[in-house]
Amino acid sequence: MHISEGVLTPMVLGGGACLTAIGTAIGLKKLDYDNLVTVAILSAAFFVASLIHVPVGPTSTHLVLNGLLGVVLGWAAFPAILVALALQALLFQFGGLTTLGINTLNMALPPVICFYVFRPMLMNTSARRPLAAFACGALAVGLSALCTAGALALSGEAFFNVAKALLLASLPVMLIEGLVTASIVSFLARVRPEVLSCTRVCSPDTTSDMTATAEAASR
Repeated sequence: MHISEGVLTPMVLGGGACLTAIGTAIGLKKLDYDNLVTVAILSAAFFVASLIHVPVGPTSTHLVLNGLLGVVLGWAAFPAILVALALQALLFQFGGLTTLGINTLNMALPPVICFYVFRPMLMNTSARRPLAAFACGALAVGLSALCTAGALALSGEAFFNVAKALLLASLPVMLIEGLVTASIVSFLARVRPEVLSCTRVCSPDTTSDMTATAEAASR
């Protein structure tokens, strides 16, 4: 879903850059820097997953894992995805520097929205958590494809067919992403449940609550 340079209008590029700057600022403000390692690992996973392309008919597709970043990182998905896309643009010429803002917005905003929509289920320790994780993984990809198609459509009628093809190609990826995200979240819930609390420690108030709980437990 990387949009190359020279495709979009200046208005779309400028709007995407401004919104990405806002999202990144919020993500950095809410990020607990004790979780930088988790952010770096998931940013690297996003970076690698986007490089593995699988042929689908006349085109190809790849894993995105932005839904997983939304589930674990919340708003911190913005800086994580921004760094990964910047490295892809610099090292492999995927997308471009002028489209870095809109590409990041398309990849980062949907998982953040999905996280807040399904947050009550994600914070639940019952069997509904994998279902919520599946929904976040699938819908994050679908909404990202929709945002990318919308950005192309706003840049001219010549891109309508490309936008439609992008939406169709994202359908099988949505299913795969949902299953992968649900599997990873279920695994983390069993072996490293503290990782899934990363989204909650992005809030200073929640950090204080968790610290107080830890101190009480130690007594």
